[in-house]
Amino acid sequence: MVPHQQENPVFTYDLADERQALLSTKALREIPEKANGRLLTATWNLTNFGLPKRTDDDLALKGGAVLIAGSGMCTGGRVRHHLKHNLWRQNCSVVFVGFASRGTLARRIVDGARQVRIFGEDIQVRAHIHTIGGFSAHADQDELLAWHEQLGHPARTFLVHGEEDAMSTFAEQLSDTEVLMPQLNDEFDL
Repeated sequence: MVPHQQENPVFTYDLADERQALLSTKALREIPEKANGRLLTATWNLTNFGLPKRTDDDLALKGGAVLIAGSGMCTGGRVRHHLKHNLWRQNCSVVFVGFASRGTLARRIVDGARQVRIFGEDIQVRAHIHTIGGFSAHADQDELLAWHEQLGHPARTFLVHGEEDAMSTFAEQLSDTEVLMPQLNDEFDL
């Protein structure tokens, strides 16, 4: 259940493409009957739900806020600013939804790092860290295998996104194709 009023402001944006996030959120807000689920619809009813239109508005946030961001790996964008200014606070919570890849700031935090480096500064992790698994915009192995089958057995298949162990396991499932997992600076004639 989402309360109709909230003490802290609620902001949503996608750090990867802020303009697109602003436009899509605005469109959904204008047609709530097309919003997917009660949570999203209830969010529009919060009296202090907003969209930061300028970087300065967002970075000027002091005190509490609920921030919904699309940069789940925390590798870039404003989320790093918010983590820098809130990870050290014991009265803050950070919720990671979905998967965080090895080597990312998000994964280090999820794995229990006591200190992380952000913008060249060591930040103590004192905030409460929570994870919610099972949410991903990526297809799972069965979906990818079904999609690959529909391609009609391509001569070569390039696996370029994912953790190496998972890609190797997936590669073993592919048949009638040469599977390649390119490394940085590899070149191929297509």
